[in-house]
Amino acid sequence: MKTISLGEQEIREAVPMSEAIDAVRRGFVGLAGGEFEMPTRTALRDGRFLVMSAHHRPTESAMAKTLSVNFDRAPAITGTVVWSTLDRLDHLVADAGAVTALRTGAAVGVATDLLAAPDADRLTLIGAGGQALDQVRAVHTVRPLSRLTVVATAPARAEALADTLRAELDGAEIRVATDPVSAVGDAHVVCCATPATRPLFPASALPAQVHVNAIGAFRPGMRELPDELLADSTVIIDQRDAVLEEAGEIIHALRSGALTEDDLTELGSALTAPAVARRKRTVFKSVGVAMQDWALARLLADKFLG
Repeated sequence: MKTISLGEQEIREAVPMSEAIDAVRRGFVGLAGGEFEMPTRTALRDGRFLVMSAHHRPTESAMAKTLSVNFDRAPAITGTVVWSTLDRLDHLVADAGAVTALRTGAAVGVATDLLAAPDADRLTLIGAGGQALDQVRAVHTVRPLSRLTVVATAPARAEALADTLRAELDGAEIRVATDPVSAVGDAHVVCCATPATRPLFPASALPAQVHVNAIGAFRPGMRELPDELLADSTVIIDQRDAVLEEAGEIIHALRSGALTEDDLTELGSALTAPAVARRKRTVFKSVGVAMQDWALARLLADKFLG
């Protein structure tokens, strides 16, 4: 029996974003097909500690993740991901912060590839924290960017993120801003990755056609998007039970009457269903589900456990 332990650098070197997107896309299709046993995650201390697990029936493999979340420290997310199968004694332990950022970005890549206009190439990113880098990498993988605007309340943090990305974005124009309302006005894609408790911008600030990803709010008291945007958009979610329990935007919009549950479509279903007419504005709301962690853990197990 052996245990392989992987840190952030090893995970990053082993899994390029394109592979992560493909793995998470397959995972969402499998989730829609009933391949997973996946309880709603356990949240302790109002989401400061999270426990997530998933069992993939066809491969008899399972993933369990435990982490702590504290936005007053860096990195904000720390913990472990453990992978095991029934047919072998070996298992893998991986850094949860790296896996979480990579799989969250990958889900955004899947949704953006499905929903954004084919020629979308201008991204506005709101938030410059631990999830931000992989949000940009994922969008750039499926829609190569000509322009990126990074919006953050701390300009130095936004500038540092911009400096990191300049070498990766193939000559794209990169801007830094502090006002999200003006920054989204001509975006093709908007990514929200903040711990906000109130909407970041009004729906009127957005162009008529845009795709918005919102991954920051993962508790009922958090909220990045306004009701009027959700009411005027095709809304795709990662998993129904998860967002009904945890997604502040969705909970608020349902209570206000801006949305009904029938307005929500799971990403796996959207990937497998025949193409249907969509509104010019589309939203992907994700709180993150354990299947995504399983998908990344399986990639790592295939590479390191053989």
